[in-house]
Amino acid sequence: MAENPFHPLVWINGDPEIGEGVYIGGFSEVNARGARVVIGKGCDIASFVSINVADSHRRCIGLSDEVDRRDIIIGERVFIGSHSVVKGGAVIGHNSVVAAGTIVEGGVEIPPWSLVVGNPMKVKAGYYRVGSPGCPDGPLRQGQAGMEAGE
Repeated sequence: MAENPFHPLVWINGDPEIGEGVYIGGFSEVNARGARVVIGKGCDIASFVSINVADSHRRCIGLSDEVDRRDIIIGERVFIGSHSVVKGGAVIGHNSVVAAGTIVEGGVEIPPWSLVVGNPMKVKAGYYRVGSPGCPDGPLRQGQAGMEAGE
């Protein structure tokens, strides 16, 4: 396992693929043990966030333990707010925002430029595109014009 270049109280388990320019706040967890975790470049992950491929533990009396592990893919320039949980099997599209306290369910694919809020989660697809409620017409955020064209 590589050295932890983030806050000293970030727990990294396994070997996640973390892009350049990623910030991970203290008391956060990235668990890639047993499945793949990809965090795209330029992501901002607040404190107290759990990104965990093993989101459930199935037990049955008399049978062996089995842990369900699924890949997690987080696109580029995604913000994940404090006290959020990203479960195994989740795919979060680039330039999306996960609001504080949100539980991102496993097995879902969130489109780019989305706002994800709540528990249970609600996805507002395209919320941060130019001209949408989250990004009204006006000066473009740095680099957004090129990202819109290239998706």
